Order: sequence, then C-alpha cells, then structure tokens
Amino acid sequence: MRFVQIIEYKTSRIDQFNALLDTWVEKNAGNRLATRALQTRDRGKENVYLNIVEFPSYEQAMDNSNRPETAEFAAQLATLCDGPPVFRNLDVLNERTFEG
Repeated sequence: MRFVQIIEYKTSRIDQFNALLDTWVEKNAGNRLATRALQTRDRGKENVYLNIVEFPSYEQAMDNSNRPETAEFAAQLATLCDGPPVFRNLDVLNERTFEG
C-alpha cells in the first residue's frame, strides 16, 4: 500500500532550506526511496510550509527514515527551522485523478 508523509515546518530561511534540499536530492540520486515530493506553503500562516512525500509503502518510508544519511539531513534542516517539524503518516486508500 502506498504511503504519504506530510512534514509541516516553520522557517524564515526557506531559500537556505531549499538549497540544502536541492543538494541532498542531487547527492542521493539513484538511492532515494521516495517516489514523489511536493513542497507547499500555507497561505494563512507566515513562514509555514508542508512537504508531502510519497513512498511505495510504509515499510520503505521507515527504511528511509532509519538511514543514517536521512537522519543527518534532517538534523541539518532542523537548524534552519523555527521549531520542531510535525509529521503526519498516511496510508493511501484511494486516489482519483480529475482532468478537464
């Protein structure tokens, strides 16, 4: 079953955050377990962002979380945030695509 993790965080340094994220994506090319990611900004809360990351399964998401390079990356990102992130772990039960 596909799995989605939503990570909500607050940062006033989004450009630095994204530069670090871009570096990590390049560094881990071919080794990523996530299949898709979206970064969003909350229009109602200043400096609040949500990353929506999709994995093939919960197990692969947890494997990703347990990788040393993921822990190191998360620690680096945390230094750019204005508080701890909030995680939501979601099983994908249904998906609909709407066109036109």
